[in-house]
Amino acid sequence: QKRKHSEGRVEVYYNGQWGTVCDDDFSIHAAHVVCRELGYVEAKAWTASSSYGKGEGPIWLDNVYCTGREATLAACSSNGWGVTDCKHTEDVGVVCSDKRIPGFKFDNSLVNHIENLNIQVEDIRIRAILSAYRRRMPVTEGYVEVKDGKTWKQICDKHWTAKNSRVVCGMFGFPGEKTYNTKVYKMFAARKKQRYWPFSMDCTGTEAHISSCKLGPQVLLDPVKNVTCENGLPAVVSCVPGQVFSPDGPSRFRKAYKPEDRVSLQQPLVRLRGGANIGEGRVEVLKNGEWGTVCDDKWDLVSASVVCRELGFGSAKEAITGSQLGQGIGPIHLNEIECTGNEKSIIDCKFNAESQGCNHEEDAGVRCNIPAMGFQKKLRLNGGRNPYEGRVEVLVERNGSLVWGTVCGENWGIVEAMVVCRQLGLGFASNAFQETWYWHGNIYANKVVMSGVKCSGTELSLAHCRQDEDVACPQGAVQYGAGVACSETAPDLVLNAEIVQQSTYLEDRPMFMLQCAMEENCLSASAAQTNPTTGYRRLLRFSSQIHNNGQSDFRPKNGRHAWIWHDCHRHYHSMEVFTHYDLLNLNGTKVAEGHKASFCLEDTECEGDIQKNYECANFGEQGITMGCWDVYRHDIDCQWVDITDVPPGDYLFQVVINPNYEVAESDYSNNIMKCRTRYDGHRIWMYNCHIGGSFSEETEKKFEHFSGLINNQLSTR
Repeated sequence: QKRKHSEGRVEVYYNGQWGTVCDDDFSIHAAHVVCRELGYVEAKAWTASSSYGKGEGPIWLDNVYCTGREATLAACSSNGWGVTDCKHTEDVGVVCSDKRIPGFKFDNSLVNHIENLNIQVEDIRIRAILSAYRRRMPVTEGYVEVKDGKTWKQICDKHWTAKNSRVVCGMFGFPGEKTYNTKVYKMFAARKKQRYWPFSMDCTGTEAHISSCKLGPQVLLDPVKNVTCENGLPAVVSCVPGQVFSPDGPSRFRKAYKPEDRVSLQQPLVRLRGGANIGEGRVEVLKNGEWGTVCDDKWDLVSASVVCRELGFGSAKEAITGSQLGQGIGPIHLNEIECTGNEKSIIDCKFNAESQGCNHEEDAGVRCNIPAMGFQKKLRLNGGRNPYEGRVEVLVERNGSLVWGTVCGENWGIVEAMVVCRQLGLGFASNAFQETWYWHGNIYANKVVMSGVKCSGTELSLAHCRQDEDVACPQGAVQYGAGVACSETAPDLVLNAEIVQQSTYLEDRPMFMLQCAMEENCLSASAAQTNPTTGYRRLLRFSSQIHNNGQSDFRPKNGRHAWIWHDCHRHYHSMEVFTHYDLLNLNGTKVAEGHKASFCLEDTECEGDIQKNYECANFGEQGITMGCWDVYRHDIDCQWVDITDVPPGDYLFQVVINPNYEVAESDYSNNIMKCRTRYDGHRIWMYNCHIGGSFSEETEKKFEHFSGLINNQLSTR
């Protein structure tokens, strides 16, 4: 079961036949040899017991012993070719690193059942021929060319099929292929003699990559008799880009590529969450109005490619398992998915609706092929201590020429930094800097060329964000140029909505017990006029349990030197604004708010055998470890909303985590929790508590009018 191109069952070619390798005595050193022979820098792991499926044919090698320095697996010591007592249940597999040896052929040999040849494709490209396609990004139409030695060669279209085109288009980030004007290409082909690759490909159309296709028949090439490509033409592909990447906008996309019987443009049935890059993330599907995840049992490149194409990307680069892109919340909708590769949607695939034995540690994800848009070349980081940080410099057109310049750091924030890191392929932003005087960038790029940048966070490039028409940066470019630090991973905080709903109650608390709360300004303004000996405040109290479901620890933005000592709580607080607690009326106007001045972050509990790393006591390090959660109990000071002045009625209770985006997260859409609330002046009911984005828009609207209530009694302490 292949999840990446750089992993799989090891097969060797000997005496005109492919065969497998037995796992007896195999080691990581042997795996290194295999990976280097295939053009990868090193091996990450190896697997025994036919974990990538049982092979066929002979078992060529057994008891393989390598030092790791051999050039080929055949050079390692073994029992000899074909000498073995193994069965195919012992076929060995390897997991290679993604990094390639520079200049090495990047594909596995094409499986060949026709000729006893070991054909490798060094590289493949779509070369635009018509001027209309050469001028636009991305390149969607042109000759299919393969690199053979140092020469690019065309493929004869004699045996070329639409299924081959589908695979090539998928590799280059396009969900589908279409027909093209053959007359124009005949005219071009007649003008110039072509160099042909002497083979074709035989794809089924469901492959994620041409390395999974079979080698097609050899093409008759006889330049002496002037028989070239059997009088055929170079193979051409014309790919259909997804909506986001369409050069002519969304209307053209809808006409050219519309999944049958789906209103997917209005209500997508699948989405990606938690990924650093476009076309990457945890797979979530919509079922009965609620978003849920996919269990990674049987998850492979074919099924992942169906998801990618459904979302308007190409085929899958990687089928990700083990919640590597963070854990989801809510139900696990699909398990043991088995797609043929021809489905229009993941929900059309065969699957097991039962998710017994699955948990969110097994959430499946994808990395999809996306078109080359050239955005990466229009941005750079300069002056940082490593390639992941530096002053942001952008390439813009000024007076007819392209120049590099800086971005004004005024109002620059983590959302803008996220767009920069994604555009450069560097993951998530870990920090956004409004001044970078300590990073000396390129002296020829000191002029401010972009200011007033405001991003929503979903943009493909910084140039797509809103910005000033007239550049203005009064504080100057050199000192106040915007900067970023990027990271491959990020935390992801999610509030447990169920615990909020179950723990909510009212308390009438005497003023003489609220001295600390008064000092910390945790009560509404009218508390100043309340009699300190006989008066009381009505408090809406609740517990909050905040989980870190991401791939790195959540650490406060401020260092220890900026933490604030709170005498009432007897510990330091590291974040001034970590969570907002608000009571809103039904039109969204705030009627009461929590005034918790600041927060201490620590690991209260952790999953499984994960170790706690952070604690508030004894001036300890603060944060929330990935896989752990921080609990603010209902009975601690300021864990409330003062509703003394609120009249009876229907309201919305809202909790927002990390509201100012002070700390980077992989997903901000799940930082809001809302509950419907009914208050009759004596009791309060909290119901329909849920995390933002966990339901469809239609279901969300239904919640506004749902009348099921949970009774939360008033208590007096």
